[in-house]
Amino acid sequence: MAYRQTEMFFAAMKRKGHDAEPTDMSTIIPIHNAVNEKAWAEIKDWEKSYSSACGGPKLVSFAGDSKALTPRARWKGWMGYTVPFDRHDWVVDRCGKKVEYVIDFYSGKGSGDGKGLNFYLDVRPKLNSWEGVKTRVGRAVGM
Repeated sequence: MAYRQTEMFFAAMKRKGHDAEPTDMSTIIPIHNAVNEKAWAEIKDWEKSYSSACGGPKLVSFAGDSKALTPRARWKGWMGYTVPFDRHDWVVDRCGKKVEYVIDFYSGKGSGDGKGLNFYLDVRPKLNSWEGVKTRVGRAVGM
């Protein structure tokens, strides 16, 4: 996957109202990239039985919206769990078919020594299309 240049990333953070300095980018960008790579690996796992015939899934687009909760995240929040700190919506090309994924980003538990970051990603196809429903049901029944 290709990543934004440092200046573009910094400008995007400022535009979204984050309190960041240009010198922070050397720390933030590798973390951001690692988290996105983890999300992509999980999407590829969802896609492995569907798109091998055409060379695997291809990322078409993605967008982040940290203020919008998915129905699952909202439900978990009502049940007393921590809500995600970010949400992404990614569109994947599965052999010519567009499949939308949603990713909820949660802060994980720290290592206890103050070092390292921990994240939990809840990655799944959206249920807004036949492809998304088919993929989720297939995984639920072990296909």
